[in-house]
Amino acid sequence: MAAGKEIRGKIKSVENTKKITKAMEMVAASKMRKAQERMRSARPYADKIRNITANLATANPEYTHPFVAVSAGAAKAAGFVVVTTDKGLCGGLNTNVLRAVTGKLRELESQGVKAEAVAIGNKGLGFLNRIGAKVVSHATQLGDTPHLEKLIGPVKVLLDAYAEGRLNAVYLCYTKFLNTMKQEPVVEQLLPLSADKMKADAGEHGWDYLYEPDAKTVIDDLLLRYVEALIYQAVAENMASEQSARMVAMKAATDNAGTLIGELKLVYNKTRQAAITKELSEIVGGAAAVG
Repeated sequence: MAAGKEIRGKIKSVENTKKITKAMEMVAASKMRKAQERMRSARPYADKIRNITANLATANPEYTHPFVAVSAGAAKAAGFVVVTTDKGLCGGLNTNVLRAVTGKLRELESQGVKAEAVAIGNKGLGFLNRIGAKVVSHATQLGDTPHLEKLIGPVKVLLDAYAEGRLNAVYLCYTKFLNTMKQEPVVEQLLPLSADKMKADAGEHGWDYLYEPDAKTVIDDLLLRYVEALIYQAVAENMASEQSARMVAMKAATDNAGTLIGELKLVYNKTRQAAITKELSEIVGGAAAVG
């Protein structure tokens, strides 16, 4: 029964794996709910800042912030903020967004545009290093809760480079959360801010402002906060997508383990039955020979 013992060992191994994947599925489901709440609670803040900034910009047409103005410099370079996860076991989540990043990099390269990147998350950092991309800064090990102070330091390198005219555009690459079963890789232009993003909400009355110290300082600070809020929102969306994808992947792994255990048990029972039948045949044959 050496074959039977080997199959029993395989069944035990798969059962242990199934316990692990089931536990990871439950943990991901719990974290997913918290991540979704965090993502949704961040949206109104960014929207409010956008609306106030848009109204301020409309009220002061004589001043245009560098984040809104299209770069007229000779520099042919673009920046990428690549948001991925720190851990794996979340299906094709990182693969999909990194494939989209690669496509955009090739498109820009064909136009003679150089690229530099900021990696948020271990998986993106490893990928960018492997393909030889220029990584100017990175943020990893963010944990389950994104903190703005950890994100802004690395990203500020690209924001400053754009404000100084060394970059023509900055792109934000992340996985957008649509629902628990569907997440979409996104490569969107962060800077310059598009006219659609800087469009004020239509209201019944015009806004009049008193500035302290002056309009330029207020608009500068608000636009910086708005861009920071967009980056934070992207990281929050990516984290919600990560936990959803991990929950789905671990559920599929648990189901597959259950199917495999069923198949192994069937093989084990067949092997055991064959061994018993063989022994009975030998006993009957021996008895017939003696008789």
